[in-house]
Amino acid sequence: MVATEHAHDQAGRLENIPQQPLHQIDTPFEKATFGMGCFWGCDSLFGATKGVLRTRVGYAGGSTESPAYKKMGDHTEVIEIDYDPQTISYIDLLDLFWNNHEYGLTTRMKRQYMSLILYHNEQQRQIAEASRAEEQVKRAPEHIITEIAPAGPFYPAENYHQKYRLQGHTDLAKGIGLTPDLLHTSHVAARLNGYLIGVSGLKQFEDEADLLGLSKDQVQYVREYVIQNEGGGIFC
Repeated sequence: MVATEHAHDQAGRLENIPQQPLHQIDTPFEKATFGMGCFWGCDSLFGATKGVLRTRVGYAGGSTESPAYKKMGDHTEVIEIDYDPQTISYIDLLDLFWNNHEYGLTTRMKRQYMSLILYHNEQQRQIAEASRAEEQVKRAPEHIITEIAPAGPFYPAENYHQKYRLQGHTDLAKGIGLTPDLLHTSHVAARLNGYLIGVSGLKQFEDEADLLGLSKDQVQYVREYVIQNEGGGIFC
């Protein structure tokens, strides 16, 4: 079970600390877009994956204009990922996609939670289709129902859905200066949103903690959650 936020006796040490959290990162990137169940879980999964620069969750894959959570129409909950192809490949991202579905790859769900790959170019389409064929062989006789389609308009989800796990740690979020805009664009917010539930583990967090622009108290706070939650589930 994912641990909950510590008591507020740490609030004074986590807020209003002079620092420069690494919100913006200028590394050249490519995009990937996946639907794999509730988008809170995959936001944490990919956010703390090495090579991922930014994440945001939203609605895509349908034709309904201006969808919202309560009026999604024919769209699917998806995650949009900005990643550094020099550090992580599209195939690597697909490996995480195939192995971390909330409801599985062979169980038909309502469209909101369906398994979906939205490709951004011809190379991604070819890689995704070949990857699906390989995965089908592994999982036979079950039938994979993942759809592969071109990426169209992406509609960002409401702010309360962005970096959902990090927003539950209000003092830490305030301490890194998290704003509504940064919920969609911040590198450090994406990383913390995953680390707080144990994604990628203690070694990776400690290897990059100094690069994220956190105070010593913030590093220790997050470190405790990584230790508590490493190896646990990512979904709600």
